[in-house]
Amino acid sequence: MIIDCHGHYTTTPPGVGTYRDQQKADIAKDPSYKGEKGKVIVSDDEIIESIVTNQLRLQQERGTDLTIFSPRASWMGHHIGNQYTSQYWTEHQNDLIKRVCDLFPKNFAPVAQLPQSPGVDPAKSVAELVRTVEEMGFIGCNLNPDPSGGHWQDAPLGDKSFYPLYEKMCELDVPAMIHVSASCNDCFHTTGSHYLGADTTGFQQLIMSDVFKDFPELKIIIPHGGGAVPYHWGRFRGLMQDQGYEPLEVSALKNIYFDTCVYHQKGIDLLLDIVPTENILFASEMIGAVRGIDPETGHYFDDTKRYIDNNTLLNAEQKKMIFEGNARRVFSRLKIVE
Repeated sequence: MIIDCHGHYTTTPPGVGTYRDQQKADIAKDPSYKGEKGKVIVSDDEIIESIVTNQLRLQQERGTDLTIFSPRASWMGHHIGNQYTSQYWTEHQNDLIKRVCDLFPKNFAPVAQLPQSPGVDPAKSVAELVRTVEEMGFIGCNLNPDPSGGHWQDAPLGDKSFYPLYEKMCELDVPAMIHVSASCNDCFHTTGSHYLGADTTGFQQLIMSDVFKDFPELKIIIPHGGGAVPYHWGRFRGLMQDQGYEPLEVSALKNIYFDTCVYHQKGIDLLLDIVPTENILFASEMIGAVRGIDPETGHYFDDTKRYIDNNTLLNAEQKKMIFEGNARRVFSRLKIVE
């Protein structure tokens, strides 16, 4: 079985954008506007069409079986409005993911967005995590290390303000993928420098903290191949050594995992060579940041299964771990519908 651990609902029907545009208009008039949750007007038929002609089609064409699916990352928009804006938007986004997974239970499994907002205690996201996991059957969450959208104004992931969230994650046995949203800082391109820089920053914040010592069962996924981490593995090992931390293999690799959203063969080969196989989860983030065809290969950049298949370093058993076994272990709540 091929499990893609990183998919976003980037093809939502128009009613989703209409709701968000109204939120933005209300906030533009009054930044303290609370409003109410209201309704997102989207039919099941619209959802089915948006999935069948896009994500499901690509699953079938590329030979993957199931996608672990969450709201569109760049639309999380935690920097927009206030905590009420984020709460209502997040609830709707998660409700939508639940509908997708109910309509296509063999093909998609749900992961939650959290209602983060700049300057708001991360512990306030615990209630939505509980709602989605205990009431809706979600199997993980996305955690934004920078809800300010590129200004990095909030506490780092090692700060104890995150501890109530980590504690609940361990209690529910669900992982978090460290994933920022859109950048509102012109210095950072959203899916280029902001995403990859945040992956690297999140890794750095966590390994040079007491988080994994205090929460030895915590499971964290660093997306996009870990940002710069695999390429600079020696730098991080050296920094840990110089500052008196235990080696990465002891202090972090029981808790941190990397996905395979790397869009060229040599990059994937580097990741598979540097990072232990048991710490890698297959992913593509298809219909995401990079949607075109690589002129050097004639294949889509984000057809990452092809890169794993073509790797000559790993044996069949190791590839099976990446394609399936590791995801089942990390997402322990995942139930495969036959």
